[in-house]
Amino acid sequence: MTLKFVNPFHKESVNDYTGVVVPLERAIRHPTVVAEYARRCSARTSSSEGSGGSAHADDSKKDNEAGVMRSNSSSCTPYTIEGLRAEIEEDMGLVASASGGDSQYQYEVKSRLINKAIQDIGMGRYNWLMFILCGFGWFADNLWLQGVALTLPSLSKEFGISSTHVRYTTCSLFIGLCIGASFWGIGSDIMGRRLAFNMTLFIAGTFGIAAGAAQSWIGACGLFAALGAGVGGNLPVDGALFLEFLPNASGGLLTLLSVWWPVGQLVASLIAWAFLGGKFSNDLGWRYFVYAMGAITFCMFLARFVLFHLFESPKFLLARGRQAEAVAVVHGIAFKNGTTTWLSEKILNEIGGDLVVETPTFTPFEVVKRKLASFSGERIAPLFHDEKLGWTTGILWFCWATIGMGYPLFNAFLPQYLSQGKGSSGGAVTPYETYRNYVITSVVGVPGSFIACYTVDIPYIGRRGTMAISTCLSGILLFLFTISAESKTQLAFSSAEAFFQNIMYGVLYAYTPEVFPAPVRGTATGISSFLNRIAGLCAPIIAANIPSANPNAPIFVSGALLLAAFVAMCFLPIETRGRQKL
Repeated sequence: MTLKFVNPFHKESVNDYTGVVVPLERAIRHPTVVAEYARRCSARTSSSEGSGGSAHADDSKKDNEAGVMRSNSSSCTPYTIEGLRAEIEEDMGLVASASGGDSQYQYEVKSRLINKAIQDIGMGRYNWLMFILCGFGWFADNLWLQGVALTLPSLSKEFGISSTHVRYTTCSLFIGLCIGASFWGIGSDIMGRRLAFNMTLFIAGTFGIAAGAAQSWIGACGLFAALGAGVGGNLPVDGALFLEFLPNASGGLLTLLSVWWPVGQLVASLIAWAFLGGKFSNDLGWRYFVYAMGAITFCMFLARFVLFHLFESPKFLLARGRQAEAVAVVHGIAFKNGTTTWLSEKILNEIGGDLVVETPTFTPFEVVKRKLASFSGERIAPLFHDEKLGWTTGILWFCWATIGMGYPLFNAFLPQYLSQGKGSSGGAVTPYETYRNYVITSVVGVPGSFIACYTVDIPYIGRRGTMAISTCLSGILLFLFTISAESKTQLAFSSAEAFFQNIMYGVLYAYTPEVFPAPVRGTATGISSFLNRIAGLCAPIIAANIPSANPNAPIFVSGALLLAAFVAMCFLPIETRGRQKL
């Protein structure tokens, strides 16, 4: 494949992608869409038969609507405007009608039409490239979280900082992560997903390279905080962007996206083994290490910005009154995937209303206001409107906070813990052995994400069982890590813990958006992420201030937090395996 420069600022036009539009009556539905609507019709028919004669009139109406859906859910039956409109009305009824006036309702209708068009296009070359490029964000997040942890012993020696006080370095990174997550989460709705998608890695790469030249510990902390402001935007921006281009039938790929997380740790550990394993002096090894990670991050930015043409989010374009570009983006996806689409402005306007009159254009102030409103009491209250959902919300937020604190209490300082063990000769562990063991731990952890994708669909285990079991084992293994100072024992338990920990995080990231209804999903997951970052910010403060009489104290706290999360998970009342996401 020949690589070529792609203008990242090019505005899309339907004229750029000729031959991808087919008349509505010739459009063929994606097989997954056919199966989904057949299932709905079957469920509706069963419900009608069991409702009794007292509701015969209502049942007849439902049967008529079901007939419309059945006639339009066959892969060999042509699409019709009436059939599409019926599907949209049914979907809106399932989720609850949009509020906020006619213009907001029309925007919701058009967004759902675009979703249907993307689903009919299906997975293809463009979507798989998105999987890789969005994975760069997850990769970079853990690359730097582990990378900063790996520099702590060297920073302590070079700048004369105590082994406990140097842990505030990680605190500076988390401050940047919190700022980045907040800023880019809102900024992507004002400036667009494309700008945020590219700038996060640009900032991280630029300040990452600069951090290698830091002349003081305070300077290094400041640069780590600055790169964190870029890295922190990756998870909220990349995950949302990938989901907006992902056909519903391929939603499992959002879980698989988490595999990039342990890969980031693996790459950081391999580079650290090369530069910090004893071949370089302390004041050069960690600098070469940080330079290398900064260069990798900047190269990922170049791959996104120069070699790949990212389409702007159609929903963002629609919200800004740029409907023609939104349609052109769908045409572009079909073109990249080598298929066709039925979407056109005419269809959007015929079903969703005239763009000029009906579709709202949100100003930057209105976007911020809408974002802040998503955290208002009116948005949070529906999360507790019934007992089952209320319990689920409270338990999940508790789990995100406890895991957010427990994870960095161990992992952010794992190189320090490994360096304090006893080597094979009975003496102190050498830097080479420390970073070799860290590499082995990282390698063993990678398969966890793949295992999670399999076990979540096993009957009687599902999401809750997989998540609870892996969290319990992770907590137990943390306590077992402290039973011996022998490096081989520590390696065995840290490797096993990394494996189950990646299963835990992979399922938690997938289960959280699945369990909440669509109208409040953004609020629920946003607060979950916020609690996770804030708790993570507290972790290095706790680790730096725990009395040094027992160096394993932070590990005990970490293990206790994970076991507390496990107990909470046992009371989750909702299982999402095989459940349609509303």
